[in-house]
Amino acid sequence: MKSNNQPKIVCQNISKVFIQKGSQRVHVLEDISVDVKPNEFVVILGPGQSGKSTLLRIIAGLETPTTGTVTLDGKEVSGPGADRGLVFQSYMLFPWKTVLGNVELGPRLRGIPKKERREVAQRYINLVGLQKFEKHYPHQLSGGMKQRVGIARAYANNPEVMLLDEPFGQLDAQTRYFMEKETARIWETEKRTVLFVTNNIEEAIYLGDRIISLQGKLPGRMHATYEVNLPRPREQTEMKFLELRQKITDASELVL
Repeated sequence: MKSNNQPKIVCQNISKVFIQKGSQRVHVLEDISVDVKPNEFVVILGPGQSGKSTLLRIIAGLETPTTGTVTLDGKEVSGPGADRGLVFQSYMLFPWKTVLGNVELGPRLRGIPKKERREVAQRYINLVGLQKFEKHYPHQLSGGMKQRVGIARAYANNPEVMLLDEPFGQLDAQTRYFMEKETARIWETEKRTVLFVTNNIEEAIYLGDRIISLQGKLPGRMHATYEVNLPRPREQTEMKFLELRQKITDASELVL
């Protein structure tokens, strides 16, 4: 049996180089090493063009590192898998399917019987607060509701790890704050390993057990790690929250 003291995810010396037209090489990541514990909520924080989304895609198995390895429960990641659920900034819902149809799609493709997959889908629709919207189509939903469908769909596949790539970047400030609260609530209910990418310092502190910051110019390099030892639920006006925000802000300005 796997010990809970062992890391769930290990990124070891990850570097990524993209080859563009001709022979131009773009160094996106350089020597990234990260361990993530089971059920830990880790935030990857960095400005645009710091390689943070590429790192998440490598963990998801959508990109291959140029050098280095990613392991999940000791097994090297070589491609996408049902053990990792993905939520992107764009909603990526099927417009011709209802909320229920979108959420139950993964279990349906895995051959789960209709009654069982409907129960699974309904559980996560309820969890994200979309009960009574099961028969609605994406064009009938607000941006925040669409993103909740995406989160429910990812959870319905029963992944061991949730990977969220700036999922609230397209939302207005009020909806974004609501979705941050919902994400924290769902994580505390479900307790899965989460990696969450953002460029927002307050969002990182509000959500994360630990924050890993990347430098702001390519190639992305490890800059600092911050333990967020604040009780949940968190308030952005608390003194310790504000002190950590200032500490990360001051350090970030040095590497932008």
